Amino acid sequence: MTSEALRGEAPGASGGGITGLVAAIGSIAAVGLGFSITLPLLALTLEDRGISSTWIGLNTAFWGLASLAITPFIPRLAGRVGTGPLLALSIGVLAICLPVFFLSPFWLWFPLRLVAGAALTVTFVLSEFWISSAAPPERRGIIMGIYATVLSAGFALGPAILTLTGTRGFTPFLTGSAVLLLGTLPVLIGMGVAPKLSHHAGGSFRRFLFLAPAATGASLLFGVVESGAFSLLPLYGQRVGHDRDTVILLGIAATIGNILLQMPMGLLSDRVDRRKLLFGIALVGLAGTLLLPLVSASFWPFMLTLGLWGGIVGSLYTVGLAHLGARFSGADLAAANAAFIFCYSLGGLVGPATIGGAMDVLDPHGFEAALAVFFVAYLFLVLTRIRRAGH
Repeated sequence: MTSEALRGEAPGASGGGITGLVAAIGSIAAVGLGFSITLPLLALTLEDRGISSTWIGLNTAFWGLASLAITPFIPRLAGRVGTGPLLALSIGVLAICLPVFFLSPFWLWFPLRLVAGAALTVTFVLSEFWISSAAPPERRGIIMGIYATVLSAGFALGPAILTLTGTRGFTPFLTGSAVLLLGTLPVLIGMGVAPKLSHHAGGSFRRFLFLAPAATGASLLFGVVESGAFSLLPLYGQRVGHDRDTVILLGIAATIGNILLQMPMGLLSDRVDRRKLLFGIALVGLAGTLLLPLVSASFWPFMLTLGLWGGIVGSLYTVGLAHLGARFSGADLAAANAAFIFCYSLGGLVGPATIGGAMDVLDPHGFEAALAVFFVAYLFLVLTRIRRAGH
């Protein structure tokens, strides 16, 4: 038995170099764009149908529940079906679900969210596994930075497409579905170089939650920030005195920062200790969080701070992925990627409830207080790991 088989991977598991990177990044770019069309479109459609905000929130939470449920099984599924075929199938399922949402009564949206959420999670786990497998070790950070930049750009373009198609009727749903289906083309082109896993891959998902806590903790923290802080920014902006039209721009500032800083941060991660870099990112994130109350009343200082803060904190995900790819390979990398996405989804569930609750208790600066607690907890975790590694 070869060393590859012992690790649970099949011969030819390298990911295909440049061809594999183009296939995986191209597919996830289309998925990111399609998903950024989907999220606001579904919420607005339910609102137009008279569904209350509480029920819309509960329905949206099923994305995260599906992600938590499916992630432990993805490496094993990829071993049985194949990384490329399963990735293409998942993107196709997501594309089919979108128009079905429009045609369905509200009660059916709950199982549809579960199916679509599971498919979306599979696409992220397998795309990131493929990218990590194909990336040259000495350039892994910059490759992850390119991936994060492309994905962020896709998320930014989605709302712009909705301004062209409108948010009512069947047309935007068909447009989103078509964009998603485009994501299968790079996968089909690169199918022959997709990394392969054995049928027994991914049997010990849970241990990877704790084997690289600096990486999985970064993913959880980023999930908290992205789903909690970014989604509640408009509400926080209003509470500190900005009008409704202005607060829409706050998320744009964070998104632009995210797009501009991922490649530089990825490049930096190729040249320094990634664990220490993650500590530094979280330290800057904490400092930015504590700075927000001092600048939030003034528009341009607030926007500039959010741009820098959002871009640097966004690199938690980029550098965390690079750190994970440097530590594991083959089936272990697939399982570790699944654990990484699991933690991100968990952060996405915990973040909005925690930050929103803190804002009600300490109005309005519970926003920063809750975030500061998460940053401090992560800093303690990484500092502990760095000290243990030094002994």
